[in-house]
Amino acid sequence: MALRVQILILSFLMIVLLHGSSTFANSDSIIVKKSRSAPRRDLEKTIIDGTGIEGGLHSPEVTFQGFDERKVGNNKVSVFTVAWLTLAMAAATGLGAIPFFFVELEPEWAGICNGLAAGVMLAASFDLVQEGQTYGGGNLVVMGIMSGAVFILLCKKVLERYGEISMLDIKGADATKAILVIGIMTLHSFGEGSGVGVSFAGSKGLNQGLLVTLAIAVHNIPEGLAVSMVLASRGISPQNAMLWSVITSLPQPIVAVPSFLCADAFHKVLPFCTGFAAGCMIWMVIAEVLPDAFKEASPSKVASSGTLAVAFMETLGTVLQAFTNGNNLADASAFLVSLLFGLGPFIGGVVLISFSLAFHLPHPHLSGISSGIAFLISAWRPLQLLASAKMSFFTLSFLLAAGSSFFHLSTSFFLKIGHRKKASINDLQTPTLFLSAHTLQSLFACVSISLHAFAEGLALGVAAPSAYGLGRHLVLPVSLHGLPRGAAVASCIFGATDSWRGALAAAALTGLAGPVSAICAILAKIDYKGLDHLMVFACGAMIPGFGVVFKRALRLDKPKSIYGLFIGLGFGCVCLMSTRLVCLHTPYCNSAPEAVK
Repeated sequence: MALRVQILILSFLMIVLLHGSSTFANSDSIIVKKSRSAPRRDLEKTIIDGTGIEGGLHSPEVTFQGFDERKVGNNKVSVFTVAWLTLAMAAATGLGAIPFFFVELEPEWAGICNGLAAGVMLAASFDLVQEGQTYGGGNLVVMGIMSGAVFILLCKKVLERYGEISMLDIKGADATKAILVIGIMTLHSFGEGSGVGVSFAGSKGLNQGLLVTLAIAVHNIPEGLAVSMVLASRGISPQNAMLWSVITSLPQPIVAVPSFLCADAFHKVLPFCTGFAAGCMIWMVIAEVLPDAFKEASPSKVASSGTLAVAFMETLGTVLQAFTNGNNLADASAFLVSLLFGLGPFIGGVVLISFSLAFHLPHPHLSGISSGIAFLISAWRPLQLLASAKMSFFTLSFLLAAGSSFFHLSTSFFLKIGHRKKASINDLQTPTLFLSAHTLQSLFACVSISLHAFAEGLALGVAAPSAYGLGRHLVLPVSLHGLPRGAAVASCIFGATDSWRGALAAAALTGLAGPVSAICAILAKIDYKGLDHLMVFACGAMIPGFGVVFKRALRLDKPKSIYGLFIGLGFGCVCLMSTRLVCLHTPYCNSAPEAVK
C-alpha cells in the first residue's frame, strides 16, 4: 500500500509539471529577458514570434482590466494564469524529497544532510538580502533581518512554554525544530510569491513573469531538498517530507495573485519581507540546524557539506542570472526549458516499475523488455539516416562498429581495474561492497543509453533556442521520445537488482543526461554538424551492452526472455510512433531536430 502511495505521489507531481509545461506551450506570448533579483527592471522591447518576425512592445504602461486580468502592452494576463503557473512552481518543491524514496539515512548521513540543509538555507538568505537591496530598500532589509531574528526567537520561547509537543512521528525538541524550519521556509516563500506576482504585473506581463516563474521553480527544488533533509533526519517518512516541502511553498501562489493585482503596494514592502525571511533563516541555521549536524557528524564533514551546498546554490543562481541577463532571449528560455527534457525517462521508469510490480514480472521478462527497447532505439536513428540517404551504409556500419568496439574496450578496462582493487583488499577484515558481474553488465548497458541520451540532448540544445515557442513546445515530443529510454533503464536495473528504488534512480539519472548536454550545447553555441555521427556511434555502443544482458536472460528462461523482447519492441514502437504522430499533426516539432521526430 505504501509503495502504491509513493508511486501515485510521484506520478501526480509529474502530471502537474507536464500540465504546467503544456500551459506554456498553449500561450502565444513569448518570454522576454528578465532579472531574477529585480523583476521590474527595464527589459528588452523586442520579441520574436513563432514565424521568426520581430515585433516591438512600445506600450509599457499597465492598465487594469478589472480584478481578473491586467493588460500589459499587447498581452492580457489573467489571474487564473498567474495562479496556475505559480501553483506548478510550488509543486516543484516536492521534487526535492525524491531522493529519500530511494535511500535511508544513517546517523552520520543525517548530520551531513543537516549540514547541506544549513548551506541551502544560508544561500537562500543571501539571495533574499540581495533581492531586497535591488528594490532600493537597504534600510528596510536591515530592519527586516533584525525583526526576523527577534520573531523566530520569540516563537521558540512560545513553543517551549507548551512543554513537549509532537509533529507526525517526532516529539520534543526535534518536533520544535521541525516546526520552526517549516515555518521559516514558509515565511521565505511569501517573499518569493510577492516577487513573482510583481513580475507578472511588470512592463512585459506574461513574458517576464513566465521566465521568473521558471527560474524560481528550478530554485525551489534544492529548497525542497533542504526541508526534506531536516525532516528525514528526524525519522519523517518520504511521503510526509514531500508533502511538507510542497506546503512550505504554497504561500507562493497564494501571495502571487494579490501581489499581481496590487503590484505597487507589494513592491514597497518587499525589501522588509525579504530581510525578515533572511533573518529567520540565519538565526535558525546557527541556533538549531548546525548544532544538530555536529551531534551526528564530524565538524569537517558538516562544514564541507554546507560549503558545497552554498556553492551549488550560488552557482545555480549565477547561471540563471547569466542566462536571463547576459544572453539573448532565445538562449535564456531554451536553458530553462531544457531542464524539463529529463521528464520523459523518469516517467518511463515510473510506468515500467508500476507495470512490473502490478504483474509480478520475473527477471527474464524484465531483461527481455529492456533489451527489446534498447535494440529498437539503437536501430531507429540509423534507419532514419539510411532511409533519407543522409548517411551512407558504409559510414553507418563503420560508426556502429566503432561504438561497439568502444563499449567493449571501456568495459574491459573498468572490469580489470575492479579486479585489481578487489585483489588488493583481500587482507582486510571489514566487509566491502562489490557488485555482481550481472549487475555490472546491466550498469554498463545503462551507461550506453546515457551516452545516447547525451548525444540526443546536444541536438535538442542546438534546436531549442531557435524552436517555435522558444523551445517550450519541444517538451511534449521530447518527453514522449524519452519514455522508452527510461523504461529500458528501469527494466534493466530492476531485473538485475530487484530494487525498484534503484531502478527509478537509474532512470532519473539517465534523464539528466539530456538536460546537461542541451545546456552544454547552448553554452558552447555549437551547430548540428557531426551530431548525427555521434548519435550513431552511441547506438553502436548500446548493441553489445544489451546483447550481453539478453544472452544472460536467455540462459535463465528462454521463452520468457523472448516474450519480454517482443513486449519491449512493442512498447518502444508505440512511444516512438506516438511522437511521430504528434510531430505530424501538431506544430510542436516544426523546429525540432529530426532525431526526436
